[in-house]
Amino acid sequence: MSDVLVVAEHRRGDLRDVSYELVTAGRELADELGGDLNLAVISGDVDSFAEHLDRPGVDTIYTVEDGEEFDHNVYQSAIEELLSRTDATAVIMPNSVNGLDYAPALAESEGIPLVTDATAIAYDDGLTVTRDMYGSKVETTVDVAGDRFALTIRDGEWEPVTGVGDATIESITIDTPESGARVTGFEEVAAGDIDISEADVLVSVGRGIEEEDNIDVVQELADALGATLSASRPIVDNGWLPKSRQVGQSGKVVTPDVYIAIGISGAVQHVAGMKGSDTIVAINTDPNAPIFDIADYGIVGDLFDVVPELVAQFE
Repeated sequence: MSDVLVVAEHRRGDLRDVSYELVTAGRELADELGGDLNLAVISGDVDSFAEHLDRPGVDTIYTVEDGEEFDHNVYQSAIEELLSRTDATAVIMPNSVNGLDYAPALAESEGIPLVTDATAIAYDDGLTVTRDMYGSKVETTVDVAGDRFALTIRDGEWEPVTGVGDATIESITIDTPESGARVTGFEEVAAGDIDISEADVLVSVGRGIEEEDNIDVVQELADALGATLSASRPIVDNGWLPKSRQVGQSGKVVTPDVYIAIGISGAVQHVAGMKGSDTIVAINTDPNAPIFDIADYGIVGDLFDVVPELVAQFE
């Protein structure tokens, strides 16, 4: 009983990036436990999803064809069945709206401990989970008792797996208990414009912009780069940009190829939402701003001088 089961996530016909990160996290834990990595693909176009998730390190992919979108009862029943079949030590799920819906019910029904929002995991005669608390101001470690356990992981903390694998793919059927509730469709909530979590390049504006009208200065840089405009919380709280553009713990977690932070000091809540970016560029007048601690490149200067110069260079 040393295998690991990870649960993929999809929405509107597309696998979410965290599914590939789950494979990385699951493989690392399976290696420490000395077991196999099994992957569950539940609902939707399971055959296509399984093909995309057949990556190095995955031993077996189990597909459960039942409905198109997420359904609490289907997911819980499917995972319970797979845990019974594989006798897995650990089940790892995304720390998403969907994952946090079924994970507690699954842990309760299986009688196993659950640790949510993990940012690192390690096993050495017992499981140790790293997670943030108090608005990411404190990093804590949790020692988990018991021979079996459940985890949800924060997206953006593990590198997504790449390459082509040779996993065994097995289709299973389940009996979903009647509960009086059943998902029959999916309705997208109006987000206002775009999904910043999908952007390759983000130009993010913070309190240093001073006035709403000055956002146009940063928008010009975003346009010159073919980038997407995002913001820190003060900009959204002021009503200068919609909530859909907010990066941070109370906004969205983003992992673009390039993240340009303009007039952003680097509060821990904001950093928690963008620290997984491949390359971070910071522009700030304060040389001691915390954002420079994580930036790959830093420019100490007035954004109203620096940004127009950058626009001229890229146009």
